[in-house]
Amino acid sequence: MRWQNERRSDNVEDRRGSPLGGSRAALGGGTIVVLLVMWLMGADPRALLQQLENSASAPATTQSTPAASAAEDEQAQFVSVVLAETEDVWREQFRAMGREYRDPTLVLFTGEVESACGMSSAAVGPFYCPGDSKVYIDLSFYDLLRQRFQAPGDFAQAYVIAHEVGHHVQNLLGVSDKVHAMRDQMSEREYNQLSVRLELQADFYAGVWAHYAEKSKHLLEDGDIEEALGAATAIGDDQLQKQSQGRVVPDAFTHGTSAQRVRWFRKGFETGDLRQGDTFGAREL
Repeated sequence: MRWQNERRSDNVEDRRGSPLGGSRAALGGGTIVVLLVMWLMGADPRALLQQLENSASAPATTQSTPAASAAEDEQAQFVSVVLAETEDVWREQFRAMGREYRDPTLVLFTGEVESACGMSSAAVGPFYCPGDSKVYIDLSFYDLLRQRFQAPGDFAQAYVIAHEVGHHVQNLLGVSDKVHAMRDQMSEREYNQLSVRLELQADFYAGVWAHYAEKSKHLLEDGDIEEALGAATAIGDDQLQKQSQGRVVPDAFTHGTSAQRVRWFRKGFETGDLRQGDTFGAREL
């Protein structure tokens, strides 16, 4: 992705040195995967985190090396550019709909963070909180994406941000509120199916962003779309369940299979047409 000379967003809040974002407990890779899958399946991983903290008399922390800090600083600049590009695309798309786009804030943190949605750990991965209209990410997630899930590349990282911004778009359009209001009216299995459609639409919106970012600025390089599709494949519910528990439980899906996530991102990228992103009305996902 050609990003070095592009505009950086002013809507970035860096909490990487704050008391609630400045230390990272030493968690094993297997534990991180379990926590991530718990989150994707709708469970609360904080209970397991609390057990781990209570069992350790002196939790270890990892000090960043100068090289690691430099790498994270470059990543911070990169996600700021990606956020700026989403701002440009979605402002124009909302203008075309006769609406005003309100920019989200991107919060960088380390270890754990407090949001309007409560306390969250880096182990749950990047997330969007509709309560404060902020996207949260611990940049170490990109190491996990590259090393454990074999999804390297800067556009794989851009896809992650664009997906979370897709949830912000859903929030502004009122889609998120409608879905969340259904939680108490459905069984867990039924609500999981609705959650899958919400997540796949965010993947579609990520593809729409990529479509217009390329159309207006030609930001994409050879292999970028393949990187995004690789990331979508790596974090499909079926793929994560196979890796964590050796079997697939479709009723527990909350984000969609690898194939579904790839299909909807690709559809958004190839069409750029918001009218084709109605995952809730689609007969086949």
